[in-house]
Parts: sequence; structure tokens; C-alpha cells
Amino acid sequence: MASPRRIHYGWLIVPMGTLTVFVALGLGRFALGMLLPSMGASLDLSYDEMGYIGTANFIGYLGAVLLAGPLVQRLGARYAISLGLLLVALSMLLVGRAQDFLSVLLLYVATGIGSGASNVPIMGLVSHWFQRHVRGRAAGFIVIGSGFAIMFAGTVIPYLNRTLGAEGWRMGWTLLGGLSLLVAGLVFAVLRNHPEDMGLEPVGGGPPPLSSGASAQAREGSAARLLAHLGAIYFLYGASYAVFATFIVTTLVRDFGFSESQAGGFWIWIGALSLLSGPLFGTLSDHLGRKLGLMLPYGLHMIAYALVASHPDLWGIYLAIALFGVSAWAVPGIMAVVVGDTLGPKRAVKGFGTITVVFGLGQIAGPALAGEIAQANGNFTMAYWMISGLAGLAVLLTSFLKVQSNR
Repeated sequence: MASPRRIHYGWLIVPMGTLTVFVALGLGRFALGMLLPSMGASLDLSYDEMGYIGTANFIGYLGAVLLAGPLVQRLGARYAISLGLLLVALSMLLVGRAQDFLSVLLLYVATGIGSGASNVPIMGLVSHWFQRHVRGRAAGFIVIGSGFAIMFAGTVIPYLNRTLGAEGWRMGWTLLGGLSLLVAGLVFAVLRNHPEDMGLEPVGGGPPPLSSGASAQAREGSAARLLAHLGAIYFLYGASYAVFATFIVTTLVRDFGFSESQAGGFWIWIGALSLLSGPLFGTLSDHLGRKLGLMLPYGLHMIAYALVASHPDLWGIYLAIALFGVSAWAVPGIMAVVVGDTLGPKRAVKGFGTITVVFGLGQIAGPALAGEIAQANGNFTMAYWMISGLAGLAVLLTSFLKVQSNR
């Protein structure tokens, strides 16, 4: 009798990646959108100060990205990721005890450092554990961790605020930090750096996928131009989505007049729909090509941002939420896959780190500029028109992208 087919260990790497993104980006960054209204009221934060808090996270993230490659080379991905998650957890626990704007600002820089130190290496691991024809699907399932975190925050944070009152946001940060500690321990226990360390081939069969890396080394100039092109496109994602993710709840509460609980409901819908984004567009990119896989989510984002800017009725808001949610995390997953396709697994972390530096600059600029625009105009309308234009520009730049076939 034949023995039952064993699940490849690579498919255990995927849920550990999902949990890593759940903490590093989901709890460490996107939960801020739910916590900002009550935290802003408690600490008397202005619009621009809220923007700077979001920017502080991105500054820390950018600093970690610059060191991600050397950190992985020295410690290995498993240790780098686990230590990054630990830093996210500890810094969020301390944010829950902060008493002023400056304390939150500095601690949220540390949260960003932990996020970058864990997120970039986990995306680089995809190229080690998966062959090219299944890489988009694997990366797509990893990036949906953010969606689970958004659903969690959208459900739990309003409940804590209703139950505990004005200081409920402090318990919110404490809960998120404690949960992140548990995830850091689990990820460290399960994660492994390379399939060959366990006597395995990558998912999809065959030896470790080195050929594309060798090809890229032979065409170093071509690879550098591609990374510059990808970096420009990724900058526009960072500058646009970060504004939406940081301010949509605040916009719904302050500009549209929704209660925090109602806005939390919209936030939950974003999280639920975003669970489709990574697997859907990652799989599409495996079958239809990486270029189309990138253009489609940018186009949906452009429409979503324009809808919010036009102050629609309730159905228009639902449509904007749906368009953003269903495509929310498609871009980072496909970007990581394109870099892995081009440079090979040994250089994937460094290459993804390179374009993520530019992406990080977009994340820094976007919320800070949007906060200033809102402070000057009294609302976020012009900020949403701005990011709609940026998403449209990304569609145009992606149409000129030249990538090798992923088949």
C-alpha cells in the first residue's frame, strides 16, 4: 500500500509568512488607522501630527530595509525575521503606555524597524522555497496577512473603545503587542531558511532555482534598469496606498460623519476583501504575466481613491472600499516575485530590499504630505485626488515594463 503523500514543508513556510505579514505590516502598521481617532483625541493630536506618526513608522521601515540584506547574510532569514517581530511586539506594548506625541513618534519608528527587518526577508524566502511557476500564488497567500490583521483590528479596537472609553486605545496597543509576541515565537519555531537544509527541493520540483540569477548576473545592466523601473512603480504604490490605509478611518469619521464603529465596519470589509487580493492577482500573474498582474490592481486603486475624493453616497463608499480591498496587497507580492524571477533566490532579498527602499520613500512622503494638505484644507479631499493621480501614473509606467516570461 502506497504511503500518503506528504505536504511539502514549503507550504508550512507560507502560513508562517502570512503570520509574519499579519504582525509586521498588519498589526504594526495598518492597525494604526483604527487607533488614530481615539488616540488622537486622547493625546490632542492634529492632522499633521497624525501624518507624522504614520511617516515615523515608514522611516523606521526604510532604515531596516537598508540593512535587511546584510542582516540576513549574517543571521539567516529565520533569526532576522523573528527578531524583527520581537521588536514590533515590544515597541507596540510601549506605545500603549505613551503620554505624548513625541513618545508615540519615537516608538513607532522602532515598530517600523521591526516591520522592515521581518517583512523583506520573508518575501525573499519565496524565491528559495518555490519555483517560478508557483511563486506568484505562494507570495499572494503570504501578503494577505495584512487583511487578517485589518479584520482583527476593525473588530476588536472599536469594542475596546466602547468598553473602556477614552483610554481604550491603550489596551488596544497592549493586546496587539502581546499577540505579536506569540507570533514571533511560533514563527521562530517553524520557519527554515532553505529547502536544501531539510534535504528538499523547492515546491514545483527540480533543484534550487539558480538559473535566472546567473542570467541576471550576465546582464547586470539590464537587471539594474529593471530594478530602477520597478522602484519607480513601487514608489507610487507606497505614496498612494499608505495615505488610504492611514487616513481612511479618520476620513470616514471626520469628513463623512460616520461613527468610529461604523468606520470600523468599513475597515473590516477592506480586510475581508483583501484576503482575495494576493492569491487572486498572484495567480493571475503566474498565468497572464507579471505586467498585467501589476496594472490591474493599480487601476482599481486609481478608481477607488477618486471615488472617495468625489464625496460619494453610501453606495459609492462601498464601491471604493470593495475596489481597494480586492486589490489591496497584490502589488507587494508580485513585486517580490518579479525580483526573484529576475535575480534568482540568492539575490532576491537584496534586490527586493533595493526597490523597497524607494517604496519606503513613497510611504514616508505620502502620509506626511496628505496630512499637510488636510491641515490646510480642513479635509482629505485633495489628498485623495492626489493619490488617484499617482495610481494612474503607476498604470502608465507599468505598461512600459519589460519582464521576462514567468512560464
